[in-house]
Amino acid sequence: MNPFKQMIAENIAESLEHQSAQEIMQWIEKPPNSDLGDYAFPCFKLSKALRKAPQSIALEISEAIKKDDVFLKTEAIGGYLNFYFNRKKLAEKVLSEVINRKEKFASSNEGAGKTICIDFSAPNIAKPFHVGHLRSTVIGSSLYKIYSHMGYECVGINHLGDWGTQFGKVIVAYKNWGNQERIEKEPIQGLLDLYVKFHDESEKTPELEDEAREWFVKMEKGDKEALSLWKWFSEETIKELKKIYSLLGVRFDHYTGESFYNDKMKPILDELHQKNLLEDSQGAVLVNLESYNMPPCLVQKKDGSTLYATRDITAAIYRKNTFDFTKCLYLTDYSQNLHFAQWFKVIELMGYEWAADLEHVPFGRVTHEGKRIQSRKGTVVLLEEVIEGAIERVFNIIEEKNPELPNKKEVAVDVGVGAVIFNDLSHNRIKDISFSWDTAFSFDGETGPYVQYTHARAVSVLRKAGIDLEEKTFQIEGSYLEDEVSNQVIRQLETFEDAIRDAMNKNEPSILTRHVVDLAQSFNRFYHDHPILVDDAKVKETRLALVVSVKEVLHLGLSLLGIKAPDRM
Repeated sequence: MNPFKQMIAENIAESLEHQSAQEIMQWIEKPPNSDLGDYAFPCFKLSKALRKAPQSIALEISEAIKKDDVFLKTEAIGGYLNFYFNRKKLAEKVLSEVINRKEKFASSNEGAGKTICIDFSAPNIAKPFHVGHLRSTVIGSSLYKIYSHMGYECVGINHLGDWGTQFGKVIVAYKNWGNQERIEKEPIQGLLDLYVKFHDESEKTPELEDEAREWFVKMEKGDKEALSLWKWFSEETIKELKKIYSLLGVRFDHYTGESFYNDKMKPILDELHQKNLLEDSQGAVLVNLESYNMPPCLVQKKDGSTLYATRDITAAIYRKNTFDFTKCLYLTDYSQNLHFAQWFKVIELMGYEWAADLEHVPFGRVTHEGKRIQSRKGTVVLLEEVIEGAIERVFNIIEEKNPELPNKKEVAVDVGVGAVIFNDLSHNRIKDISFSWDTAFSFDGETGPYVQYTHARAVSVLRKAGIDLEEKTFQIEGSYLEDEVSNQVIRQLETFEDAIRDAMNKNEPSILTRHVVDLAQSFNRFYHDHPILVDDAKVKETRLALVVSVKEVLHLGLSLLGIKAPDRM
């Protein structure tokens, strides 16, 4: 919990009867510029209850505030109560906090005893892992790290698309046009080619679609040949997927795809029937949601096979029983909004109060040069090619500009992968992204490599100063950091926890990417304006304390985004 906002909230709460410090904390804002203070409390929400004008309330609270060595002054302006910190004391408190807590800085125990399930990535088996899958993967991975940092027990689940009619299609294609050697040599591309071939041929021969559905029914009924081929396709795909996850530094606690719930669906269908929620529709079975202004939720086809909704309902009940989650997040693109709204409502109708703890976290789609990415059309950009391209470009830059760099291959991987992840996470989650090869490897401007380079610059300064961070105890004199440029860095460090909490509450990692970029920019201004390794020992030590703090927070910020922070670049 931000100690400075907490001090303000507790101070205000003492002068008000019906508002708690916790509630007030939610109202405190950061003014648009430092002339209006370090924090501001809007009094408009209190006007009706207190039957007073906002400005009058602000003046009364201002007079009641207990001044101490941290608060320099308060001002009531336009219905806002603005708080100004003593810059000297603020600098000393913030830098001491960062240096003492290191990677635990801005962490919290607010999530203690609470579990968050995060369902993310979830690519389809027998299909390529393309740039469209990156969003769910890196947003989910970052949220996992952010929630964990705030004390929650996180469970990362890769709900692989390893069941469904698409496998019937691939089986038909393999039996007609495939060969074992090709699949073993190039599993992803081989299976993609078969999938595309199926759709091309089915346009000329529609009967192939019926044949594919029949093969999927065989799978559900335990046919040995169907399951053998399905298992082989799955194993070959997962091998390739894990290579990508390893490159991205993404891990999962469970790889429980749709097939995991095959033997768990019948009791759920029985329960739906017992609760009189099911209706028959020409042989198919559904839950009528007309009174909720939604189409019906189909849970069983007329051929007896199940659907995504059936498996999602079953998975949610399994997860609640297994993990007793406080919240379960589902990361998919916004085209699935209706799907989640439907089966969330079914869970609610089943009488489960925890239905309110299910949350769809939608994100924008990724297109390629303005066109939708479609496996069936073969219009995909393989993520592995993008990552390898980024790594290669970074390595070439290193070879040109810093050929003597130690571990340059490792640095190229860290920076190349970091560029790809940061580029995705820097976009607002709900916005669509148009992938372009021309911009995929951009390292200029507000990018991951820029933040990584700033971290490496801070480490370089400490290296030149001969600082041993394990042994060094800093004597910080905050009066040397009262100027506007230094204070801006201090403020970015002080509000880092606010950025983390905001990113968590909104499930929006882009808030954190924005903050680390702002911190990097503020530090680089400080670096250029204020010589650090100066003769004055007290000035040097205080400025080095700031460098250490920036280094620690940039490292932490990047790690919460799933990005490594090289010491040299």
